[in-house]
Amino acid sequence: MHIRPELAALRSDDTPQRHAQARLIAAVDGWRATPPVAAATAELERFGQGRALDELPLLSALFAADDPSAQQFTSALVNVLVAELGADPLGQVPMRHFSDGLLASLVLARRGSAVLALQAIDGAALARRPEPLSASFAATETWEHVLAGSATVERVRIEQVLPDRAVLQRDSRQLSAGTTGHRYCAEEAQVLRQVPGTMVVLKLQRTLDPSAPTREYRMSDGVLLHQAAGSPRESRLELTAALLGRMGRRDAAPLLAAMAEEQGGVGLRWQALRECLGLDTALGFAALRTVAQRGDDPLAAPAGALLAQLLEQYPELAGVARCPA
Repeated sequence: MHIRPELAALRSDDTPQRHAQARLIAAVDGWRATPPVAAATAELERFGQGRALDELPLLSALFAADDPSAQQFTSALVNVLVAELGADPLGQVPMRHFSDGLLASLVLARRGSAVLALQAIDGAALARRPEPLSASFAATETWEHVLAGSATVERVRIEQVLPDRAVLQRDSRQLSAGTTGHRYCAEEAQVLRQVPGTMVVLKLQRTLDPSAPTREYRMSDGVLLHQAAGSPRESRLELTAALLGRMGRRDAAPLLAAMAEEQGGVGLRWQALRECLGLDTALGFAALRTVAQRGDDPLAAPAGALLAQLLEQYPELAGVARCPA
């Protein structure tokens, strides 16, 4: 294995690395302090709190088709980073970034539930991957502005949601430099089909409902393939509820019953209800009946269906009532 001299030198003295990093941090801080970037970041704060995009002139200009603001905004940063990395190749960009071989993403700013990012899609990597067979829908809102390159994408829209599937509408669309778009991602997904070369996109996204689940449907027939909690916290709580059930922790049943009956993500509440039924049938059935009787509860219909099924199979459950204690 060949180790370049500059890398070998870092073993005994990391001063050049620290200096390079300091210069990169200063360069990014300088970009963030420029009036256009500082003002747009301040608007991003308000956007993350729920303000409409058209009420925020600097931020909305980044996603206007005929406005050069997006090119100027991103080019100023890219030019700074390229110059610094050219002088100090061992430096690390001091911004959150990610790459999986297909998508490279650089987070320009994050405030609350809103994030502004610069993304690049590698068309050659996309061509090597299997054809996507499903589309995912999350409770987010997204704006995109294509800065360079082009792509063929498939838009997948949910026309109707059924218990175990969705009625989907699909159509093809061409993206090119200057194309802008907005979509509610709980209703519409965008699937990449072909990217000649590389496409660069400025993306603005905010979460609308952290408790809403993300759902994945098979595009050919709309069958629901997977459902996940919309927030890491709820995912952890779902896993905890499942673990308590597998461990047979009957002492956790009252807590699980309370989780099932309170307001919150339906996925977490349903998981808690199932585990409670397995640990303490009487307590779980009483909680199930409570949820089924709430007319405005999104779990009322599935809870009612399960209640009817259990009563049909086990008529003796009809006499179960919550203990007054």
